[in-house]
Order: sequence, then C-alpha cells, then structure tokens
Amino acid sequence: MQPGKNSVTAALVGISIIAILAAAGCGSSGSDSSTSTTADPTTDKLAQVLARGALVGYHEADYPPQSMDVAGAKRLASTKCTETQLTANQVEGFDADATKLVAEKLGVEACFATPSWTEVTAGNWGDRMDIAYGSGSINADRMKRLYMTQPYYAVPNYYFVATGSPAKHAGDLNGKRIGSCASCSHEMYLNGDLEIPGVKITLDVKNPKVVTYETEPPGLKATAKGAIDAFLAAEPVGQAQIDDGVVLRRLPDVAFTYYPSGFVDKSSGLSSTAFVAKVDEIIQGLQADGTLAARSQKWFGHNYVKAAAAYDIATVEQQVK
Repeated sequence: MQPGKNSVTAALVGISIIAILAAAGCGSSGSDSSTSTTADPTTDKLAQVLARGALVGYHEADYPPQSMDVAGAKRLASTKCTETQLTANQVEGFDADATKLVAEKLGVEACFATPSWTEVTAGNWGDRMDIAYGSGSINADRMKRLYMTQPYYAVPNYYFVATGSPAKHAGDLNGKRIGSCASCSHEMYLNGDLEIPGVKITLDVKNPKVVTYETEPPGLKATAKGAIDAFLAAEPVGQAQIDDGVVLRRLPDVAFTYYPSGFVDKSSGLSSTAFVAKVDEIIQGLQADGTLAARSQKWFGHNYVKAAAAYDIATVEQQVK
C-alpha cells in the first residue's frame, strides 16, 4: 500500500489479502510467497484456485512414466479434494509431478480428476479441472478450445515396430497401418493436419492407414503382436514399453518434436488471464532452477526440459481472457 493512503482502506485491503492467502494455504512450506490476489473467486480462475485451496489437474492411470496410479495408496484423510478426485499421494509420474509442483508454488493442494483424454482435448470441462498436464502438445487445433501454457518439456517422436519387422526407416512405412493415440498430435501428424506454432512440420510417410487407440500402451502392444505395422509415439512412451518387455524396436528417424503444455479450458466462465500468466511464470522458474530437469532425469533418465525452456510461448499468439 502506498504511503499517504487512508489507513482504514489499507487495513481492509490487508485483511482481504490475508484471508485469501490463509484459505489458500500460501504460508505453507515451499509455496511461492508472491502469489496473492484480491480478485473475485467467482469471476477469476486464479482467485478461485487460491480461495479453494486446491489445484485440480488431470490424471491418466496407466501412462508410464508420465502418469501412473500408486499401488495401494489410500486417499488422504484430510484433503480439500472432492470425493471424485484423487489425492496427490495416489498418483505419480512426470505429468503428475508437474501438477504437484505448480500447486506447491501456488501454496495449494494438488487434486486429480480422471476424464478420458478425448474429453480433455475437447474442452468444455465445466470447471471439473483447472489445468491438464497430460503430455499433450501445443498445436493449432487445440488452441481453438484450450489455452496453452509454457511447455514443460519437449519430446522427439519416433516410429516403433515389431522386432521382426523389415522396416528400417520411415519411408518403409508408406501405405502401412500406423497406430497413434486418439485425439493426439500424432494422429494429426499422420493425417497431415498438425500445426505447432514456431515449429516446421513435415510428414515423412506417404498415405499411412491411421489406426487410433485411446492410449499408447495397447497400440504399442498391438504393434509387437503384428496387428498393425508401426506405432508413432513419444520416445519415452515407446521406450517404457520396451523396458517392460514388449518386443519392439525404434526406427532411427525422428518424425517430429512436440512441446507438451498445461492446458486450460477456454470455455470456463472465469477469467483465465492471471492464472495462465502465473502458471507460465512458475514453469519458467522451475525450468530455470533445474527442478523440472531433475524430475525429467528421475522419470526418463534424460533431460527433455532444455528445449522446452527455449520455446517462446508468445509464439502461440493467443489472447487469454
């Protein structure tokens, strides 16, 4: 408060800020003490999250090493998460960590909703989630329904084939049955529709017959069994299946590199301007101080964060409202 302002007004504003911070738990260990707002929680997304004391993210039960259930973990007894949401101790993985780290910096609890991925990318969440970290890339199609935040990592995508496949390069898959996750950037890529702002995309197979799966593991297993000829997936996703004993090998050609982002629903009735700006600030800070790189090393054995940190989020030219 600037010197010379009416002392009564200053006191009332101070009380308002303290009340919101207390409700959000912003004084807790590890929180970002600069996070505060006097905005109306009924009209502003950041204010809503802080007043609620919980950030609701997205969780996929079987998407290693990005997102997995913690076997045997019981719901926390004392939690702000609703009955339909998972508590932070029940989930793990790189995507789960991204949600938890943002929640920690906001000084709130991390909770997790479990819609299908197609529901996430369709938007119109009805405020069931605040943000979705699901290794979903920034792309022009999603920007019609979702706000993009600073990408938290960047991943090369490869074709995986059965170990006995004669294919040696991407060109050997022309006209073949190639799998991808449904409503993913991989499906858009194979259909020739993928656009990532600031990134040149060139399709390296001709006339692929695209076969989609809700998630990657079943499609990768189908590839190993010969049901389809190849599967296009992020390097760590395919490698996780190989490490788990699925008989696959990776072709040497990088199809494209994508930039996973935290998604925010455009259809929310609340203003997302401050929330998106704060998330960008938090992720950029976690990239600069090495926190996300350390988590990448933990889950992937590789630093996939460096290229994402260099991505200029202003390239997407979105107008956040």
